[in-house]
Amino acid sequence: MTVESLFPRLEALLPTVQKPIQYVGGELNSVSKDWDSVSVRWALMYPDAYEVALPNQGVQILYEVLNEREHVLAERTYSVWPDMEAVMREHKIPQFTLDSHRPVKAFDVFGLSFSTELGYTNMLTALDLAGIPLYAVDRTDDDPIVLAGGHAAFNPEPVADFIDAAVLGDGEEVVLAITEVIREWKGEGSPGGRDEVLMRLAQSGGVYIPKFFDVDYLADGRIQRVVPNRPGVPFRTAKHTVMDLDAWPYPKAPLVPLAETVHERYSVEIFRGCTRGCRFCQAGMITRPVRERSITTIGAMIDNGLKKTGFEEVGLLSLSSADHTEIAEVAKGLGDRYEGSNVSLSLPSTRVDAFNITLANEFSRNGRRSGLTFAPEGGSDRMRKVINKMVTEEDLIRTVAAAYSHGWRQVKLYFMCGLPTETDEDVLAIADLAKKVIQTGREASGRNDVRCTVSIGGFVPKPHTPFQWASQLGVEETDARLAKLNAAIRSDKKYAKAIGFRYHDGKPGIIEGLLSRGDRRVGRIIEEVWRDGGRFDGWSEHFSYDRWISSAEKALADEPVDLAWYTTREREYAEVLPWDHLDSGLDRDWLWEDWQDSLEEDGGLEVEDCRWTPCFDCGVCPQMNLEIQIGPTGKKLLPLSIV
Repeated sequence: MTVESLFPRLEALLPTVQKPIQYVGGELNSVSKDWDSVSVRWALMYPDAYEVALPNQGVQILYEVLNEREHVLAERTYSVWPDMEAVMREHKIPQFTLDSHRPVKAFDVFGLSFSTELGYTNMLTALDLAGIPLYAVDRTDDDPIVLAGGHAAFNPEPVADFIDAAVLGDGEEVVLAITEVIREWKGEGSPGGRDEVLMRLAQSGGVYIPKFFDVDYLADGRIQRVVPNRPGVPFRTAKHTVMDLDAWPYPKAPLVPLAETVHERYSVEIFRGCTRGCRFCQAGMITRPVRERSITTIGAMIDNGLKKTGFEEVGLLSLSSADHTEIAEVAKGLGDRYEGSNVSLSLPSTRVDAFNITLANEFSRNGRRSGLTFAPEGGSDRMRKVINKMVTEEDLIRTVAAAYSHGWRQVKLYFMCGLPTETDEDVLAIADLAKKVIQTGREASGRNDVRCTVSIGGFVPKPHTPFQWASQLGVEETDARLAKLNAAIRSDKKYAKAIGFRYHDGKPGIIEGLLSRGDRRVGRIIEEVWRDGGRFDGWSEHFSYDRWISSAEKALADEPVDLAWYTTREREYAEVLPWDHLDSGLDRDWLWEDWQDSLEEDGGLEVEDCRWTPCFDCGVCPQMNLEIQIGPTGKKLLPLSIV
């Protein structure tokens, strides 16, 4: 039965809200298929505002992968701002997709991608607006399957009551496998209803269905066990890994936004995974092993993507782009191809020890020299050993000296506050390092107009990392350390004006910590916050720490646990963690040993990158039958058509 567009009801209301263009749809490269011509229908959501959500690479890739199949339809929906939410509630307009303005409730699957846990309240808004029951147990055969993916899905327990399913890892292949299960079930006449199709997904071993698991707790609040509550459901759910990135050259035709967005460029993921072994980095741990795209595929994707979009900037993305084994050849080939054109090339945050001037010059050939960005993460050499970020102060100073001497004037440095074993001295070392960077820049360039921006983020322990057992630094301690650092930077008039200082206070980090390492009881807090008006918690102007605190006290009043129990408490080896039944491939004992190695007295024991050394037995490759895939391939970036 055809589902009608809601746009006729919506159009007259758009002038009453801010930025109405974000609700119109019809972007270049968007897809709108005939509803009745397909058998499975997906509504895809990145739960944030249009300007942040539309450029999201993960959703764009799945949107294309699904829509390329004749029997599948995929449309997009994003979070609506509070003014639009009020209008929709007043006029009874449900959550809609942008491509055809169809109600989200009419789709077979409502897929949400979470790169940050602070989007959970936005999910509840979307469910409620869509008319989908908040709790999975209350849904009927008329409701879509609510499916979570993205990095936060590696611990979906805080939202377990609100989702029907979760998928871990790469989505390209698994969304098609899920589609086939649903298609087959619908083709048989939907036997057994909702539970039957969820059971089929669970039995595949690659889709986690929270309601098929029971969680038992000990008297002190710790988890006793997490076990399936019906036969045939595997005890563990494994992550998905796409091994041949060249076979999935997406996005081929990225969406071109109608309104301004945070990124307006053609982005190519040049490799996936990272084996540098930074102990704080969830993304690096859960995306192992490294899989490189070939130089020829990168070149072809960029050539096609620019033609399809008209973008003038290309971003070469990965967790550490300068580590691609053919990055020099990629940079030179692209530099030759686009020299003299309007196309600019960019690398995101670069490791200090992977940077070189030749590479930087290739990426700034067309005259655009924005600042260089590096992420030392720790202020002192000792701190960088603890987190296994093997970059010395000497490395950093040598690198910035080269940059300033070759014409760069601006360097950005990213650090974290609150890391395990950190002291005030480790944080104050950031100020000393920034001053040395400015002094080095002045000497190397012979100029006084060089600048350095120091950005500080709060450390949040994440699941599936060696620091998953670590305590988190409290709000007051975090703010006190940052105040001392600010005073140290500002106290020296010789450097103060040349150093920019940006930081977040400790409050959002504590809430992120609650959500990232929480169990199912945390779902009550999320719902309480949402019912109290919580929306867009990832935006500082909408985030309310007091709301989260009062909601946590209310939701956990009858429990033996509280906010501090979830955040500032260190865990023991024997404790069952909420995500232990979800398999990222990493061996739990290896993670624990790496955590213990980080606590060595003079700074942690360093672990080399296993791309270039013997295996360190993290468990991913043998357990999941995977392998590191790197070049060089010996191929050139052809065809070399000078623009």
